[in-house]
Amino acid sequence: MIDIGSNTVHLLVVDAHVGGQPLPAASVKVPLRLVELLDEDGALSAAGERTLTECIIQMRGRADDLGVDDLVAFATSALRDATNSEDVLARLRTASGVALAVLPGEHEARLTFLAVRRWFGWSAGRLLALDIGGGSLEIAAGLHEDPDVVSSLPLGASRLTRDWFTNDPPKRSEVAALRRYVRAHIAPVVSNLYVVGEPTRAVATSKTFRSLARIAGAEPYSRGPYVRRVLRQDALREISNRLCKMSAAQRCGLPGVSADRAGQLAAGSVVAAEALELLNLSEVEICPWALREGVILRRLDWLTSA
Repeated sequence: MIDIGSNTVHLLVVDAHVGGQPLPAASVKVPLRLVELLDEDGALSAAGERTLTECIIQMRGRADDLGVDDLVAFATSALRDATNSEDVLARLRTASGVALAVLPGEHEARLTFLAVRRWFGWSAGRLLALDIGGGSLEIAAGLHEDPDVVSSLPLGASRLTRDWFTNDPPKRSEVAALRRYVRAHIAPVVSNLYVVGEPTRAVATSKTFRSLARIAGAEPYSRGPYVRRVLRQDALREISNRLCKMSAAQRCGLPGVSADRAGQLAAGSVVAAEALELLNLSEVEICPWALREGVILRRLDWLTSA
């Protein structure tokens, strides 16, 4: 699988079969930061397109070297929202020979929810899943594998950092304005979620939530995926306030914060904190599976039915 996200292009190779857990066999990541390669008109620049094309060709070559049988490639928010998306996609497909698709935001939310449901199982009851990416925030809730409520909002950590913060660390006025903006986007979703009832379990995925949980004291991810990790709303609010007063370089010194994500973690923390407060969640449990696993699982389902 080639996942072209707003921050990273990720080749994930898995050994997967029907009825079995998808086991990672190889992983290659390139921090391309597509969202930062958009020009002021919202189009992917020519330089950005060349860089992305070269990256995809290299990823395909790596997949061939690894003997991949089935290659799936998809792009999310940054390429989805680019004003020249269709033209860029056509040229990318021709140049790379990869059948690249763009996931609609709600489809992204549904696939992430599927991964969360499969990870926790039916005993988790009614689930609420949150995912903060580089370009968007996905929210999904429901009792089954296909959620009853889905929403994709333009509240990605990288996008908001680019659009709202002009200083490092950001000014207090910039943070306050961003909080108002985030709340205005999330608030309309709350009433839709009331329709499906209170969640039995609230879950968060994505690098942003994992980093925030690690700062809050969760076990390091070297301990493996089966360790329970939780992020509480009260701890998150304090962490967000602290992150917004730190420079990117200072954030790099925190546990679980990588250099390539430190710059956008403050904005991501604002989204996380406001989401938990507006959705009245005292805590969220961190799920190690997210969109990529959802795509793999849906692909396996499709191959089985075919």
